[in-house]
Amino acid sequence: MHSKILIAIALILVSPLFAQEKAKNRPFKRGEKFIFKVYYDSYLTGQVTAGTASLEVHKEIKKIGDTEVYHVVGEGKSKGAFDWFFKVRDRFESFISVETLEPIYFIRRTLEGSYKKDDEVKFDHPKGTATSRTAKKAIDRGTQDLISSFYYARSLDLSDLMIGKTYPVKFFLNDSIYTSVIKYEGKEEIQTAVGKFRCLRFKPMVATGEVFKDEYPMVIWITDDDNRIPVMAQTAVVVGSIKMELIEFSGTAHPLLSKLE
Repeated sequence: MHSKILIAIALILVSPLFAQEKAKNRPFKRGEKFIFKVYYDSYLTGQVTAGTASLEVHKEIKKIGDTEVYHVVGEGKSKGAFDWFFKVRDRFESFISVETLEPIYFIRRTLEGSYKKDDEVKFDHPKGTATSRTAKKAIDRGTQDLISSFYYARSLDLSDLMIGKTYPVKFFLNDSIYTSVIKYEGKEEIQTAVGKFRCLRFKPMVATGEVFKDEYPMVIWITDDDNRIPVMAQTAVVVGSIKMELIEFSGTAHPLLSKLE
């Protein structure tokens, strides 16, 4: 899955209440795992399976220094015909403070066609810095990485969401601080390969250009329950669209009260 699409997904999953408070509710636990199928669709090709993506919170209890962390791994891999003309092998790892849900250490291994990018980022939130292989940047307290943003957002209170309202988001990637907004669009029932769910619907604003021609090209649906599982995402790109659908999940922390069938 293209890293710019991962950025868009991260944007939509970052909380509207992106504050400095500690998370009050944990909708995930060690051992949680999601697997998605990724499709590409256009008039020329029809629907083509582009690959798979996964998010997993490893079961092992780990520490970085004196800080207990969640070790989360996100992977994307192309397959079939798509793998032949645009090979993708992406792996992202985030070590997230159990206490504050701030990232402590981030690892990126990206191979997308001819593009390759490897990086590590060390976050020092008390000092307000993020240090990668090539730069050291000042950050605000609570700044997330590409993966940790999702888990932090899932843990915050979304009870004051209002349809049409936009909210600022912020995370660190490629030696830059990304700031964008997301827009909440209400509730919707979504049918997936693993069932039908009552969901919250969001749209993120992203940079236009090489991949996206619309400021709000993506819609993503997350379950309207205490788990906040991303079950579906659909993204318009310059030619056609990309769709990501949940096909397998395990280790959820709470009952699936949003599951309708």
